[in-house]
Amino acid sequence: MTDDNKNHKNHEDQPTPRSGMRLRDMISTVLFGALGVQSNKARERDFTHGKPSHFILFGLGFMLVFILGILGIVKLVLHLAGS
Repeated sequence: MTDDNKNHKNHEDQPTPRSGMRLRDMISTVLFGALGVQSNKARERDFTHGKPSHFILFGLGFMLVFILGILGIVKLVLHLAGS
C-alpha cells in the first residue's frame, strides 16, 4: 500500500463532525450551565457544534420551568401550612 493510500484510508476511518447537537447534549449544557460547572470538552463541543439561538431558547425555557417550579413549591408549602 502506498503512502497516499494509507493517508486516504486513515482519513476515511475518522468520523466526520456532526452539524448540530443532540437534544440530550443541549439539555445537559443548560443544566450544567445553571449550576456553573461544565467540562472543557463539553464547552469546546458547544462552541463548535452549537447554535447560540438554541442555547438562548433552552436557557429561557429552563428559567421559566425553574421559576414555575419554585412558585409551585412555595404555594404548596403555604397551602399545607394553612395560610
